[in-house]
Amino acid sequence: MDATDLFDDPRLTTIGLLYEAHDGLIAKLEPTWKENGLSGLDANALMRLSRSPGRRLRMTDLAAQTRLSTSGITRLVDRLQRNGFVRREADAGDRRTSYAVLTAAGATRIARVLPAYLEGIEQWFTGLLTGAQLDELVAGLRIIRDAANPEATALGD
Repeated sequence: MDATDLFDDPRLTTIGLLYEAHDGLIAKLEPTWKENGLSGLDANALMRLSRSPGRRLRMTDLAAQTRLSTSGITRLVDRLQRNGFVRREADAGDRRTSYAVLTAAGATRIARVLPAYLEGIEQWFTGLLTGAQLDELVAGLRIIRDAANPEATALGD
C-alpha cells in the first residue's frame, strides 16, 4: 500500500470524525460545568457517584471509570473533598480499600448542573439523531467500549 492509499484510508475519516465530535461536544458542554464551579473531571466524578449504588464507589472503580491513575483520582477526590462534595469512607472489612462517597452538598451541586447539562446533550447530541440512529449508536459504543475499555464494562453505564 503506498502513502496516498494510507492517507485516504476511510478508517482515518471515521476516527477523525469521532475525535472532532467529542471535542465539539466538550466545547459545547463545558460552560455548564464551569458556570457551576466544576471542571469536567469534577462533574464526571460527581455524576458517576450520583448514579452508583449508595452514591459511592471504591476509589479504584472511580479511577477506572474516569480513566485516571491512582494518584490522579486521589488528587481529584482530595479537591472534591475540600469543596465538601465527597467524603472518603474506609472499608470496614478491608483497610486497603476506601470509597468516595457523594455528600449532600455534592448531590446538590450536580443536581444544579444536570438540567442545563441534559439540555446541552439534547441540543448537541441525542436530539440530532432519530431514535433508531441513537439506539444504533449506543449499541455500537457499547461494543467499542467493551473491547477498548473492558474494565469499565463491569462498572456499569
